Order: sequence, then structure tokens, then C-alpha cells
Amino acid sequence: MGSYPPDLPPEAQGPAFSGNGSTPEILPPAGSYMPPQQTARKPRPMWAAAPATYLLLGINCLVFIAMVARHVSFLSPSPDDLLAFGANNAGAVLINGEWVRIVTAMFVHVGIIHLATNMWCLWNLGLLAESLMGSGGVVAAYILSGAAGNLLSTLVSWYRFHGTAGGDGLFGPVGAGASGAVFGLAGVLIVLLKSPRLPIPQQELKGLRKSVIYFAAINLAIGLGTMMPGSIVHIDNMAHLGGFSCGLLFAMPLVPRIGSPRELFKVRRRIAVISMAVVLTLFAFFLRSFEL
Repeated sequence: MGSYPPDLPPEAQGPAFSGNGSTPEILPPAGSYMPPQQTARKPRPMWAAAPATYLLLGINCLVFIAMVARHVSFLSPSPDDLLAFGANNAGAVLINGEWVRIVTAMFVHVGIIHLATNMWCLWNLGLLAESLMGSGGVVAAYILSGAAGNLLSTLVSWYRFHGTAGGDGLFGPVGAGASGAVFGLAGVLIVLLKSPRLPIPQQELKGLRKSVIYFAAINLAIGLGTMMPGSIVHIDNMAHLGGFSCGLLFAMPLVPRIGSPRELFKVRRRIAVISMAVVLTLFAFFLRSFEL
């Protein structure tokens, strides 16, 4: 009996067999080049491109869910409910010594509409800011700007309302929300989008920067309008102004991460964080001199 496959020249025998004797393996012609096969990469989830932004969004939403779970009004929480979850009040800080409210207040919101508008702004500004200064930069800018806004609001409330303190030590309005921190991110972007290091057409850069400037200017104007006598809506414009000013100062030492040496960027970001932390600490010590 003849053998199988028959004794033919190799080039006439067709597919060669792999070592296990069962699966045919097509061999390339002699002298040809076969590029290495690349494993298809799975698309990254959306949050992985800007983890800090989505982390901050998640914390704000979780705090609101916790408030609603404790039977706080979905649309219009009372001042007592807001204070119970960490909202800011000048009397609570300066008389009762509850300084932690300077930080916690930036994660507490006055109803679902307040939360939704702030989170929409945080999402838009945060995604852009994170691509320019990294995740650590976004978290630092958010916390420092939010704290700056709450400290300035506390100072102004002291001068306006401290003579009205009650037996519980509280006086002035209750402040809550991420808007001071959001204004801080706007301030950062106004500075960074002016950088010539960015590989973006100048016309597009100007458009982005102009949009952020319009956002800040319009919202500051709206806040000023609510301070007029007879206004039924109260917006803490001092928190906005404090956060915005902090964002501008925070961005001064920075160069965008894109187009700059990584080590230089990290050093500049460290300088920005430390500098603003020192400034805010000194501001807090100044406020502490008003404690009763």
C-alpha cells in the first residue's frame, strides 16, 4: 500500500501538518514576511480616561443618595438637614469649631436640581482639566478651590451676620455645593488653555478658552443678581469667587501635562499644591482669630 500523503515533492503536497498530526498549518511561501499578529485591545471604559472626575462625581452622588435614604427632601432639604450632612455655616465653623465643614460642604447639595447642574459642569470641566494636569491635579484643584470658596464665604458671613448668633452658635446662611470647586476648575482651565505647548489648533484653543470664560462670567453675574434685595434665590457668590480665584492661582505654576516633560510637570504640580495649601492654611488661621 502506498503512503499517505503520497511521495510528492514538498511544494506539491499542499498544507503541512502541525506537530499534533491533526490540525493543518498553512506555511508561508519561502522568503515571504508575515507580520506578527497583534491582539485586539479592548476599549477602555469611559471612566478610565478620567478617573478623578468620575470619582468626584461618584462621591457627590453617593452623599446625595445617603441624604435621601435618611428621608431628606429630594427637592428642597431644610437647613438643619444640610447641616447634619456637613454643610457650611460661619457660626458652626468659627463658634463651634467645626472646621471640617470647610471640606465636607463641597460634597453636599440642596436638592436634585442643584446636584444635577453642578455635576454637569463638573463633568464637562473635569474631563478637559484631567487631560491637561492629570488625575492628581484635578483632585487637588477641586479640594483646594472648594475650601477656598467656603473660607471666603465664612469670612464674609462673619462680617455680615455674626451679631445675630443664636444659642446654638449658628448665624448666617447655610452653604453647600460643589460650585466653588467647579469655579476653581474653570479658573485652572482659563490659565492652562493659553499654553502654547498644547497640540491643538490655536483657533480651537481660543474657542475652548472663551467658552470657559463665558461660563465663569455668566454664573458670577447670576450670583451677584441673587444678592439683590428681594431675590427669592440665594447663591453663595463668595464661594464662587473664592474658588475661581484659587483656581487661577493654582494654575500659575503649572504647565499642561501634554507636551511637557513628565518630571517637570510633576514638580510644578507639587509646587502648586503646596503653595495653595499654605495660603489656605494661613487664611484659616486668620479666620480663627475671630473665634468666640
